[in-house]
Amino acid sequence: MTLADVLAVIIFVALNAYALLGGADFGGGVWDLFASGPRKERQRELIADAIGPVWEANHVWLILALVLLFTCFPPAFARLGTLLHIPLSLVLIGIVLRGSAFTFWRYGGSGGSHADLAQRRWGVVFAVASLITPLLLGTTAGAIASGGLPSGGAVKGEAFYPTYVAPWLNLFALSVGVFALVAFAFLAAVYLTLEADPAESGVGGELQEDFRLRALASGVALFVVAASALVLSRGRAPLVRDALIFASWAVPLHVVTGAAALAALIALWFRRWRLARVAAGVQVSLILWGWALSQKPYILRPDLTIADATAPPATLRLALAALAVGAVVLLPSLFYLFRVFKGRDQAPLVGPR
Repeated sequence: MTLADVLAVIIFVALNAYALLGGADFGGGVWDLFASGPRKERQRELIADAIGPVWEANHVWLILALVLLFTCFPPAFARLGTLLHIPLSLVLIGIVLRGSAFTFWRYGGSGGSHADLAQRRWGVVFAVASLITPLLLGTTAGAIASGGLPSGGAVKGEAFYPTYVAPWLNLFALSVGVFALVAFAFLAAVYLTLEADPAESGVGGELQEDFRLRALASGVALFVVAASALVLSRGRAPLVRDALIFASWAVPLHVVTGAAALAALIALWFRRWRLARVAAGVQVSLILWGWALSQKPYILRPDLTIADATAPPATLRLALAALAVGAVVLLPSLFYLFRVFKGRDQAPLVGPR
């Protein structure tokens, strides 16, 4: 394994962490949008209390992945930033809008009917942005998996639509976007069963039951959406599809992933919340790593390999050294953050308890 391979793995580890942590935050916003029943306001309060202390910190993992991609694999960063500038720009707008809306929703009111109305509107903005942003993130991933990004970028005089729109606005890429949305909603619902305190939720843990049912439903939906994306990949992403079916690692990966999915659903059925959280995290992580393995050795199909896209060796060594120094500061700080806000007094949405 080369130094470039090591840094590519680190980038994907950061993306994995972002999916498990930041993705659950997006999923919480989705459930805020679809809150229903006699306890819908209590559901929204629980979601806000769970997200509030950690949602900004969770974006660290996405920032880390982007900085490493820009520094260590600049040709890949340039191609992505050029050919997928529409969905990526919308993702950036969605992240900023979602964070701003959450702040105004939770902390911007000063009392009175007008303030309450404004807060409700900001709550809607937060929820809608939480729905659209992961959809676009997944759509971007689908465009990368399809290998439909033209080599060397756009050709002068080439039509706008086939260059900048068609690679991501198609059924396969959109199905991957829906998959990401459902996966994040599934993670959030599983995590929120731990956030709900039965003593405060009422007899029998009413909020736990609300999110247990949502987790079970989204867990089943996740299987359906994954199967649909696999079927659509036959025409749009045949190389990734073949790797996921015929590679030597494919069967063991699918067996373990299926076992994790089944374990998550069984744990939810029998109300084993912590086991469900671990199994759901393993399930989503294995799906992501299946995609990563199917891309190898390419960072962008069909022609840009990890070796071709790598920066000079001196840059890679400096990036790895800076990463090691930063980890000494970042990892203990994140652990302390989760320990303070998600410690013994309440079950965490993310992070250790």
